[in-house]
Amino acid sequence: MISVIIPTLDAEANLAGTLTALVPAAVDGLIREVIVVDGGSGDRTVDIVDNAGAHLVKASGGRGSQLAAGALRARFGWFLFLHADTVLAPGWEREAAGFMEHVDLGKRPLAAAAFRFGLDDVGFRPRLLERLVAARCAVLRLPYGDQGLLIPRRLYQEIGGYRPLPLMEDVDIVRSLGRRRTTLLATRAVTSAERYRREGYVRRSTRNVLCLTLYTLGAPMHLITRVYGQRPGSASNVRENEIIRP
Repeated sequence: MISVIIPTLDAEANLAGTLTALVPAAVDGLIREVIVVDGGSGDRTVDIVDNAGAHLVKASGGRGSQLAAGALRARFGWFLFLHADTVLAPGWEREAAGFMEHVDLGKRPLAAAAFRFGLDDVGFRPRLLERLVAARCAVLRLPYGDQGLLIPRRLYQEIGGYRPLPLMEDVDIVRSLGRRRTTLLATRAVTSAERYRREGYVRRSTRNVLCLTLYTLGAPMHLITRVYGQRPGSASNVRENEIIRP
């Protein structure tokens, strides 16, 4: 059974769609609880959580801290970490349930899974980015947070869970898992492309690649946040649709 954990910060524009996509799995009993960890929203995010009947937890310090706080409150054997602007495609619960069953019955080694990346935009540029992400995942087994992360509690605890990072927490945990314990599912996880539309695909993608490079080289987080487009010390204000993505 799944505990869904969603970090939020001023996420009213997309959160309802994200929660709606979880309803069929909740009706089937696959999802037993949804935990929304809010970082101090000033919009209607908390009202949406209340209306949906989800559990609200408040935590500051950036998305890594929010995800870790949600995991501490989760009660069930599987965690699904999901961004507030990511909508899982219809039927996702069937593929996820099959993966979970194989892991729980020992038919496959202990592992986590992520979904196939998609953007809610039309045209050549979003489709190209989706293909580049698919190629990266195929070669490196390096999915990011906007692809979701479905992970057994015992594996999450074994690798130490999410670290309290303001950025790059998704890359950090997948690197802890390693290639052999990371599976890519066929179902799409469609994320908001608002930031790309606003800033431009080339400019945003170039900046994101630079951030990833700096992180891989061990650069200090305050430098990465500055390159990403934040003031040092304000990293907790990363909005849910501000994704690190080459």
